[in-house]
Amino acid sequence: MKPHAGMTIDGFELIEQMPSGGMASLWRARHPAHDFPIVLKMPFFDPGAEVSVIISHEMEEMIMRHLSGPHVPRFLGSGDLARTPYVAMEFVEGRHLAALAREAPLAAEEIAGIGIEVGTALNAIHRQKVVHLDLKPENVILAERGAVLLDFGLATHADLPDLLGAETELPIGTPAYIAPEQILGERFDPASDIFALGCILYLLATGKEPFGHPSTVAGMKRRLYQAPAPPRARNATLPQWLDAVIMRCLELDRSKRYADAAQVAFDLRNPDQVALPRQQEAVSPGLLQGLAGLFRKTDERALVGSSSVPRREAGPSMVLVAVDLSSGPDPLAQEVLAETARVLACRPDSKLVCLTVLKTEIVSETPLADESGRSIYLKRLVALKDWARPLHLPDERISFHVLEGVSPADAILAFAARNDAGHIVIGARASSALRRHLGSVSAKVVAEARCSVSVVRLKAVEERAATPLPEPGNP
Repeated sequence: MKPHAGMTIDGFELIEQMPSGGMASLWRARHPAHDFPIVLKMPFFDPGAEVSVIISHEMEEMIMRHLSGPHVPRFLGSGDLARTPYVAMEFVEGRHLAALAREAPLAAEEIAGIGIEVGTALNAIHRQKVVHLDLKPENVILAERGAVLLDFGLATHADLPDLLGAETELPIGTPAYIAPEQILGERFDPASDIFALGCILYLLATGKEPFGHPSTVAGMKRRLYQAPAPPRARNATLPQWLDAVIMRCLELDRSKRYADAAQVAFDLRNPDQVALPRQQEAVSPGLLQGLAGLFRKTDERALVGSSSVPRREAGPSMVLVAVDLSSGPDPLAQEVLAETARVLACRPDSKLVCLTVLKTEIVSETPLADESGRSIYLKRLVALKDWARPLHLPDERISFHVLEGVSPADAILAFAARNDAGHIVIGARASSALRRHLGSVSAKVVAEARCSVSVVRLKAVEERAATPLPEPGNP
């Protein structure tokens, strides 16, 4: 029976039909068990419909069962394929990113804010082993709770069979946003969503998609041989740091893209920490050269680099280290440095975020300069950079931050949560005089952090330093 307003399906009452796509109809609905708006997505299973429509529906139903959190609609149920197939989910109120994209180019601050929201949403689903593979403005809602991702019909889950990939060898995705490795048939890499995010940011910055709207496989493959013009070439008002972020997302070789979406969001939050290219990139080949590349015998898989999945599984992509340098470098700071190096060795594309906290006072005014008149903030920042220098990390892999706060622990925890840190390294002193001050900081960080924490101690060394030396002549 054709769906119509007033029809009830498994307790879901259809209210009105919404604007729909080519693969499914969308209906506003209600259900007595749920006190929030609902949408039913009902695939078009007409005679002669492509098999991909059925498979896409099955994939979305399977994947949505495995997803949770604020960045996806709540899954409410699904219908039997043999009777009335549907996926019931929460209707998310908010603004479609597609509507906002029509107003592009947008201001840099607005682009960055949107990128942070979408990057945070991507990181949330990637942690749940899902790759979206069809990220585009039409599939993003900007809601009060953040960006919400829609339409998982082309997605993959690491623990589920890829039914679509098994069905065809043709590229699966939206041509304007599809990643190079997707064009070559790879459908499991979160780096593909980073590329699509770069395409969205490029559109918001310039009003144009970086690769246009190709309609053939050959047209899509052109991006394997011809880089897009930098966004600043189309919008000279765009700041260099944002241009650098976008172009890094769009790297052909996925090993050169951001390690994960959390790192994209971090750079968008901290533009002063973005590593700018040291020299102008080489001019990309012209159209004729790009077309000629399509006919050359080239190892296209080598062009897109190796999968990012093994690197992601090796360790956290963002390591936050909190080090106390208020009294200058000491043995504990050096041991924290050694532990940081061990953690970073697990994953060559991880980012190190170095923190030190400038403790402020509640009642009295916090001094801004030391006895010699030097800025305490600047002094701490220089000390932090000197401390990290032996790690020899390139600019794009390290950033430095002097936080200010009444509670050092709260400052560290807030920064780690806001930037979605994957691991924290922190020192804890063992001597009785300092333990009450710093030991409680590490204890609180361990208790409340949303990620794993390494606590570094120097108990034996500090206890010896705290033990009075015997008087001359006494044993």
